[in-house]
Amino acid sequence: MSRAGGWWRRKSTPAKVETYTRWSLHLFSVIEVAVIGLPVVGQVRTGIAGWLTAMVAVHAVTGCVTASRALDWTRGRRAQPVRLLWVLGALTFVLAVAALGLMKYGPGGQAMDAAVGTVFGGILTFGAGTMALGVRSRRRVFAVVSGFAFGAGIVSFPFGAPWTGVLVVTLVVFIGAGFLASTCLFSVWLLNAVYELDEARETRARLAVAEERLRFGRDLHDVLGRNLSVISLKSELAVQLARRGRPEAVEQMIEVQRIAQESQREVRDVVRGYRGADLGVELVGAQGVLTAAGIGCEVTGTADGLPADVQSALGWVVREATTNVLRHGDAGRCAVVLRVLEGHVVLTVENDGVAGPGGSGGSGLAGLRERLAAVGGTLQAGVVGEDGFRLVAEVPLRSRVASEVAS
Repeated sequence: MSRAGGWWRRKSTPAKVETYTRWSLHLFSVIEVAVIGLPVVGQVRTGIAGWLTAMVAVHAVTGCVTASRALDWTRGRRAQPVRLLWVLGALTFVLAVAALGLMKYGPGGQAMDAAVGTVFGGILTFGAGTMALGVRSRRRVFAVVSGFAFGAGIVSFPFGAPWTGVLVVTLVVFIGAGFLASTCLFSVWLLNAVYELDEARETRARLAVAEERLRFGRDLHDVLGRNLSVISLKSELAVQLARRGRPEAVEQMIEVQRIAQESQREVRDVVRGYRGADLGVELVGAQGVLTAAGIGCEVTGTADGLPADVQSALGWVVREATTNVLRHGDAGRCAVVLRVLEGHVVLTVENDGVAGPGGSGGSGLAGLRERLAAVGGTLQAGVVGEDGFRLVAEVPLRSRVASEVAS
């Protein structure tokens, strides 16, 4: 049971929905055999009941394979199963005609007519509903359902069915096949919507990274663009003065050196600001991002009074933990707690919905440990309970700072 549960938890949300949808479609085949094939065993003679049950079982297996291939086609994993759809349609027609033949030329009787009529209508209903998965537009789905319904009436008429019986069979097949087709198509639509939402979330994460890179590029351009232009002009002026033997060339080169050193300092400031992370901002941002993603997030504690280097290190922990919660597993809640205890600041991030061991960790933990080690901190991370993940970062505070924060 634990292995089965781990197999399920390791799946992403779209994969879980796809597994549920696929097995729901397979369940229709089981329902077809259980509701249509098995009941005839107690209604007619053993030999005929065996043939009818075998007919329904063959049709159900063919429908199950067709539904699986059609679902793969809707996800773009294989070509449209045209041949299999034709096979299912032809098999449905042949088995339906065979069932009517048994009704007309068989031993007869009210029980026999009821059993064969159930098999006839059930095969057409499940056949039309399954074939609807293999077409794309609503018009074609309506054409398939209508074609099977009218075909049921047309085929049953030559076998002696009265007009009222023909109309009833047509209406029953149309309603049953329409309901089954609608159910299948809605399941596929829901599956595609879940995959699109997951892709949109990944796209949003990539756009956030791209936006941050653009911001960094703009900052570097603003810092270096003007200074490099000045350096170029002053260097050219120094060259001209040197060629003329003017002593002012030395002063110009000194100015070039000063501007270059200033540019180097400004670049360090930009990089330091890019690498740094404000803990208060990260806590607010984490709560907003997780809430927007449908994950309940509760933040406890405040970053007021903590040293800048501690805030930067813990801010990166919050940022990395938030990213992991969004990208891995299927979290429904996340709790972020920041506490100052006996000269230490402790940050705890805990979430549920872990997709297996390490699902909320990854290689980013190594980078976090390096950042925390720079301020004397430690990091612990691991699975908690059946599907929880807890990340605990602890950073020591200087005694004076700790007393000020605690007060």
